This record gives sequence, structure tokens and C-alpha cells, in this order.
Amino acid sequence: MGLDPKHFPLFSIITVTLNNYAGFIKTYNSLKIQEFEDFEWLVIDGGSSDKTVEFLRSHRSTTRTDKNPFRFVSHTDEGVYDAMNTGIKMAKGHYLLFLNAGDALADAKTLDMLAPICEKNPDFVYGDAFEQAKNGRKPVAKPARSQEEIHWGMFTHHQAMLYRRHIVRDTRLHYSLRYKIASDYDFTVRYLKKCKNIRYTNKPICIFELGGISQQNAWQGRKEQYIIREILEMASLPQNLWILFVQTLSWQLKAALPWLYNLLKPAGKQLVKGNSSKA
Repeated sequence: MGLDPKHFPLFSIITVTLNNYAGFIKTYNSLKIQEFEDFEWLVIDGGSSDKTVEFLRSHRSTTRTDKNPFRFVSHTDEGVYDAMNTGIKMAKGHYLLFLNAGDALADAKTLDMLAPICEKNPDFVYGDAFEQAKNGRKPVAKPARSQEEIHWGMFTHHQAMLYRRHIVRDTRLHYSLRYKIASDYDFTVRYLKKCKNIRYTNKPICIFELGGISQQNAWQGRKEQYIIREILEMASLPQNLWILFVQTLSWQLKAALPWLYNLLKPAGKQLVKGNSSKA
């Protein structure tokens, strides 16, 4: 499959990486074991000085014996969102899934599970996620919320969302370089405005690696989300201030008293409303 240039795979999996060889290999291994084969892998490397580029170059020579083709570029860019835009331009698949170095698909059957959902051509697909626990412990389940709660922030991990490429292409949607932390939020809000058919699956799609830039700079991310809600007129001024206050309080509680945070937060649930349906 996939080696025919006229063939458009069902999935384009886009991996952005920079000097994270161990995480990159984790992502690679999760794709290597996928039972579903109709996908391409696009690696956007920011000019790594570790083993990443060496691996990509050596692996490129074996592409025709692999069940899934991959393409890569390696050059200095303007950051993760600039790299994601490069991935969008390179993609040929019907659905885009962003899986950065260190992240992994939930298990070997993840794409197999998503394929029949995506073959019905929904505009947007999302699902639950796992977060990789520290000290090698079992990943922690993170159920998604309804997409209708997007004014409160991302309703699931970005790595558990699939965007239909032709909608992204036809509307010339891209990740804004104005935001350093929350451009994925801005991208998703603007994308959902163009969607009519949204599908949710209560199965995990990804294993998210903790410790990324959004967690290292949580306050900056919340401020950027505030600006995005304001620009896109998602909430009134009092509502926007209240959301920022609750987000900040929640983050501080999670950091200081995680047991109390887990006790108080609502159980994850999916609200099937409006144009959303459950797979």
C-alpha cells in the first residue's frame, strides 16, 4: 500500500520533533505495530543534533520494504506550530493526526478502530486519551469532554483529534505563529466552526507524554486562550474572566493537592448534543 503516488492514504500522521530521540523512537514504535496499514508518517524535524536525523536518513533507504511509507524534512523552523504547518502542506491523507515525539497511539489497534469511523467521512473525529504516568506506572485514563465545552479549553488532547484534510486545505486553515502555547486551541476552535458532522469515540486514541511546553508554561497558555476567546468572540468579558479564574484555580489545586483535585473534578463524560454523534 501507499507507495503508489496516486493513492491517498486514510491517515496522515504528523510528528514534530527536535532533539528528542528517545521520545521519537517511542512514537515510531507505536506506529510500527499498527495493524491498520493505510497511513503515511510525516516527520518534521527542527534541525536536531541528536540521533534523530541519522535514524531518518538510514531508515529512508528501507522505505520500500516497510509496510508504511514515511517522508521527512529536517531544517530550522519557527517552532512547533510552524512545523505543524509544514506537515499540513506535505500531507496526502484524508485525515490529519498530530502525534509529536514522545506521544504514542494507544495500542496496536488504534488506527484499526478509527478507520471505520473515518470511512464514513465525518468532518472531525475525537476520542479519549491516556496520560503517561511518571515512574513507568500504568497510563492514566483521560476521558474527553464534549466539543461544545471548548470555551473551557481543549476538551481532549490534541493528539486525540483528527481533522479532515480537505477542509483544512480548502479553507486555508493553519496554525497561527502568534501563539506559542495555545495555537492548537485556536486552530481547533476555528476548524470546528466549519464542521457539520462530528464523531466521538469513547476509546482512547493516544498516550500523551507529560512535561511538554504547554505544561511547562501553563499560565502563558491560559492567557493565550483568553485572547483567543476574546478575538473569536467565544465569551463575554465577565465569562472570559471567570473561565480564566477557574482554569487558574484548578491548575493550582492540581499542582498542590492532586488527590483533592481528582476528588472534586467532575467525572469525565461525553455529552452527545447538536451535531455530535457517538461512534
